[in-house]
Amino acid sequence: MKKKLYWIIPLFLLLSFGIVTSSYKDNSFEIVKNIDIYTSLFKELNAYYVDEIDPGEVVKTSIDEMLKSLDPYTNYIPESDIEDYRFMTTGNYGGVGALIRRHDDRVMVADPYEGFPAQEAGLRAGDVLMKIDDFDTKGKSLQDVSEKLKGQPGTKINVVLKRPGREDLIEKEITRKKIHVPAVPWYGMRDDSIGYIRLSNFTHKVSDDVKDALLDLKSQGAEGYILDLRGNPGGLLMEAVEIVNLFVPKGELIVSTKGKVKKWNKEYYAQKDPVIPNVPVVAMVNSGSASASEIVSGALQDLDRGVIVGNRTFGKGLVQTTRPLSYNARLKVTTAKYYIPSGRCIQALDYSNRKEDGSVGKVPDSLITSYSTKNGRTVYDGGGVKPDIDIEQPNLSKITVSLLRKQFIFDFATKFANNNDSIGKPATYEVSDETFKAFRQFLTDKTYDYKLKSEQELDQLKQTLKKEKYLKIVQNEIAALSEKLEHDKEKDLITFQEEIREMLSEEISSRFYYQKGRIQTALQYDMFLDSAVNILNNIERYEDILTVKAETEQTE
Repeated sequence: MKKKLYWIIPLFLLLSFGIVTSSYKDNSFEIVKNIDIYTSLFKELNAYYVDEIDPGEVVKTSIDEMLKSLDPYTNYIPESDIEDYRFMTTGNYGGVGALIRRHDDRVMVADPYEGFPAQEAGLRAGDVLMKIDDFDTKGKSLQDVSEKLKGQPGTKINVVLKRPGREDLIEKEITRKKIHVPAVPWYGMRDDSIGYIRLSNFTHKVSDDVKDALLDLKSQGAEGYILDLRGNPGGLLMEAVEIVNLFVPKGELIVSTKGKVKKWNKEYYAQKDPVIPNVPVVAMVNSGSASASEIVSGALQDLDRGVIVGNRTFGKGLVQTTRPLSYNARLKVTTAKYYIPSGRCIQALDYSNRKEDGSVGKVPDSLITSYSTKNGRTVYDGGGVKPDIDIEQPNLSKITVSLLRKQFIFDFATKFANNNDSIGKPATYEVSDETFKAFRQFLTDKTYDYKLKSEQELDQLKQTLKKEKYLKIVQNEIAALSEKLEHDKEKDLITFQEEIREMLSEEISSRFYYQKGRIQTALQYDMFLDSAVNILNNIERYEDILTVKAETEQTE
C-alpha cells in the first residue's frame, strides 16, 4: 500500500512548483505550507488508519470536494474519464450508438441512433439488455453497461436481449463504429418561407453543420430563420462565435473574456462575411439554454440581429479551460467570465460570495446593471438572457408527470411499435382515438399515483390540527373535504388527455422515425414555435421589437 503512495507525493510537489511559479508571489508560502500539510497528513493516514485505504480514491475525493467548493464547472478529469470528456466536446465516441436507461435491475435501450450499429443490428427502444458477451447486466450500473458497449471501432460484441412481447431471448452481433452524435439533429422548412434549425449542443465543427443547414434552407426558399437553442447546455466558445458570425457582419464584436490571467483576456470578432445578412432571425431559448447558447442568443439580442423568444436562459457566464496534469489527467478550470457585445455578463449565481451555510445565491438586484443594445434597447446583466418575447408555458399535470416517471408512456409506445409496422408522417402524426383508448386499457393493471397540491396541503392541515389537538373536533369536515378533493385517475386521463396524447405521439413517432421524428412531431404542439413563426410572418412587428421604445414587457 505504501508503494502506491509514491506517485502521489511527487504529483503534489509538481503541482506545488507549478502554482508557485505561475501564481502571485504573496501566496507562495501559504500554497507550499498547505501542500506540505496535505502530504504529511496523507502519509500518516496511509500508515495508521485502521483499515486499508485506496490512495487514488481518497485523493480523488479530496480533489473533487476542493473543486466543488469553487463552482460546479471546475472539475478534475482522471485518465479513465477522458473519453467521456472528449465525447462532450466532439460528439464522437466508439460504440454502438444508443441511449440506455435503467429497467428494474437491468438496463434497456431507450433510443437507438438512426444509421448506427445498434439500429442497423435491429435493436429497438424498449429492448432489455441481458448480456454483453459474457457480462451479465443484472444489478449492474448504467456506467458499467455503457463501458461494455463502448470500444474501438471495428470490434464486435454479442448482445443478448429480451424484447417486450416475446418469450424467447434474442441474440445480436454488433460491430462497433465511430459514433458522431449530430449537434443539428434536424432542420427543415416550417412553411414556404421559414426555415427551422434545432441545435442541441456546441461540439467541434457544429458551426459548419449550421452553415450547411442555412444554405440548404435558403435554397428551399427560406426568407426567415428560427434557431432552436432550447435545452442546449452549451459547449465550445469558438463554435458559438462562428455561429453568430453566420448572421452578423465581419468585424462585429461577438464576445470577450476576462479573467485573473490578463494575457488570456480576449475579444472575439466576426472574421467572415455573414452567410445570411439582413434576413430576419428568431432564436428560441428556455431555462435549459446555457453557456454557448447564451453567447449566441445574447449576441443576437445585443446586436439587434434577431428576436429572442421563450423563457429566461440559465445564466452561465463562466468560461472553462482545460489544463494538462500528470498521468494523462486534466483539470477543467474556470478561468474567465464572458461578456457579450453590450458589455454585460449574464452569470446568474455568485459563487465568489457564498452564504454562511455554503449555498450560492443569485447576483443581488442591487448589483444588476443596465446596458444598451446596438439600437439602444435596455438589457440587463446578472441573470441569463431575458427574451424579447416571454412565453408563459403551463406545467404538465400531475397525472402526466406520473405516467412519464413510471415509464408507462414509454412502455406503451414500445408495445405499439412491436404490434404495428408503420405510422403516418412524423410532421403530422397524432395518436388516434382508438390508440388513446388502447392506452387507457393498457393502464388498467398498472400501479401509479400522484397527489394534487390541494391534497398535499390538506395533509399538512391534518398534521397541524393533530398537533394542536383540534383534529377530532373537525374530523367529519376534513373527511368530507378529503373525499371531494380526492383525484380520479380515470377522470384525469380524460381531463388532461390533450397533453398525454402529445407525449404519446412524440414517443411513438420516435419508434419509427427516431430522434428526427420525435422533433418533428413535437413541433406540432410547440407554443414557442407558433410565436416565432408569427413574428417572422409579420415583418412590421419583427422590426418594432428591435426598435427603441418605451420599455414594456411583452408576454404571450
